Amino acid sequence: MNKTVNIFVIVFVVLFFLNFNNGLCESKYSSPPKKSAYKIGAGDILEIVTWKEVDFSRDEIIVRTDGQITFPLINDVYVSGRTPMQVTKEIESKLKKYIENPIVTVTIRNPASKKFYIIGEVVNTGEYDLTKNLTVIQAFAIAGGFTQWASKKEILLYRNVKGKDKIIRINYKNIIKGKDFRNNLHLKADDTIIVP
Repeated sequence: MNKTVNIFVIVFVVLFFLNFNNGLCESKYSSPPKKSAYKIGAGDILEIVTWKEVDFSRDEIIVRTDGQITFPLINDVYVSGRTPMQVTKEIESKLKKYIENPIVTVTIRNPASKKFYIIGEVVNTGEYDLTKNLTVIQAFAIAGGFTQWASKKEILLYRNVKGKDKIIRINYKNIIKGKDFRNNLHLKADDTIIVP
């Protein structure tokens, strides 16, 4: 009986440390990026509600390619690159000419401006919505996986960082073998993955 309890305790401790160690590897290499406020972009669909003012509310407003929206009486408002809260404050400020103490809410109905692209030797090449913190491996799954000719050791990720193009080399085989989780990057808007 005592021997059985000792074996159980040893197995429990080993499993605990294995799980703990796996958790450290994942958090060290593939932790999600720090959260920041959503930045509105061209193609996004916004909902703007002015409390108790139906004439100054819109269910769907598409952000134009020039980064602006048109709103009743205040005309064009530049919204691209700004947070919903920043846009809210500007609209409230401009509506004060027409409404006493306007209360505005800006909501992202569809974050259509956030896209990533996969081309090359994947089953379904194309443009995909980036609606959550996707990793490179998840992107391959969305694209239907690799074709039989894919070079899984020489994948390229093109990313624009502060106005400069950056090329990141990804070795898919090392990721799935557990050798290098650092390459399982979280995708950002406008990332392009090329699978040779």
